[in-house]
Amino acid sequence: MFKKLRLRFIALTMLSLLLVLLVILGGINLVNYRNVVQQADDVLAVLAENDGSFPGRDGMQPMPFPQDDGTAAEDLKQNSDWRHDHGGLSVEAPYESRYFSVRLAEDGSVNYVDTVRIAAVDMDSAVEYAEQALASGKERGFLDDYRFVVTASSEGDTLVIFLDCGRNLGTFRTFLLASVGMAAAGCLAVLLLVVLFSGRIVRPVAESYEKQKRFITDAGHEIKTPLAIIDADADVLEMDLEDENNEWLQDIRRQTKRLTELTNDLVYLSRMEEQQNSANLVDFPVSDLVSETAQGFQSRALQKEQIFNQNIQPMLTLHGDEKAIRQLTSILLDNAVKYTPEGGRIDLDLEQQGRNIVLTVYNDSASPVPKESMTKLFDRFYRTDPSRSSSTGGHGIGLSIAKAVVQAHKGKITASTADEKSLKITAILPAEGK
Repeated sequence: MFKKLRLRFIALTMLSLLLVLLVILGGINLVNYRNVVQQADDVLAVLAENDGSFPGRDGMQPMPFPQDDGTAAEDLKQNSDWRHDHGGLSVEAPYESRYFSVRLAEDGSVNYVDTVRIAAVDMDSAVEYAEQALASGKERGFLDDYRFVVTASSEGDTLVIFLDCGRNLGTFRTFLLASVGMAAAGCLAVLLLVVLFSGRIVRPVAESYEKQKRFITDAGHEIKTPLAIIDADADVLEMDLEDENNEWLQDIRRQTKRLTELTNDLVYLSRMEEQQNSANLVDFPVSDLVSETAQGFQSRALQKEQIFNQNIQPMLTLHGDEKAIRQLTSILLDNAVKYTPEGGRIDLDLEQQGRNIVLTVYNDSASPVPKESMTKLFDRFYRTDPSRSSSTGGHGIGLSIAKAVVQAHKGKITASTADEKSLKITAILPAEGK
């Protein structure tokens, strides 16, 4: 119990950390990538508006030194006007950007290739890039580290402009790898710390749970003695009284019986949850066991005019606790017979699916079965309809025992409802154990 709880705590902690890091790193790197794309698109927009060149910047001559005040002021004004006219683009963009363009006629022939502003691409490579861009069918996108845009030139032919984004993309990739590496190192450090301190964190919870189970077992045994004495005293009183059908004695016997059954169920549930019944695991004919158990409920179903269908695959063998599986079958059938209305249907199915034995009990329900209650159905003392306990005599603990039995056999039990007017409980048990 302690080991399993500790592993769950470690897994949950690491999963939470990974999700947080994924959101943070994913958000940061997504913003960085979008900034790279946006900056490239801003530059390409200016180039597209001017047929593949920067207006007023290409071919500028160096200014003599020293400059007079009027010339410097005029130059600053030109820079400000240029930035304003081109969407706030930096005045250094024409000198920092590496780009090339290709003009294509309607028939696909090349009219013009401009590779003056880039050294890594020759004319043949530029034409190949342009053909790939057109073949992609996209107006803009990436080819290698080049961001491209397909537009129409002022002369009416097709203009494909490419901007070299290698430096920005390289910075983005470096940051991405660095952030992932640092996140991995941080996760490893957190994992070591969680493994180191998880035992101390989980131990009080595990000890409290073990004490609770031990208390239930000890208290159950202690309660049995006074219950037996009360039952014996009721027998003595019955002999002394002239009225053998005294309603008070009958009530004492009835309540004593219910409390005894509840005590036995709690003790049995506690023992099953301890999973210390491995010594009782043997191979036994589960088909015969389920069939024999079902026979005991046929008369009860007949009295309520219920339709009891059985589909039991013969010759099935299960490796487990025979007594516990009998208890499981009895609980599921007892639950079905109790809560199925007169004339309702009960289906019992037992079959082998792969390496598992699947036991399914379906029944119509006399009261609504909300779908949201399916996850709570196996909790102790839980009932979908609290008022029905008085009419059926149930304690709301039977399905908790069923769950404990299935889990002790390393299996899985689920509840479902298709129409909220019926209940289907499915227990999946490994045929050969695990």
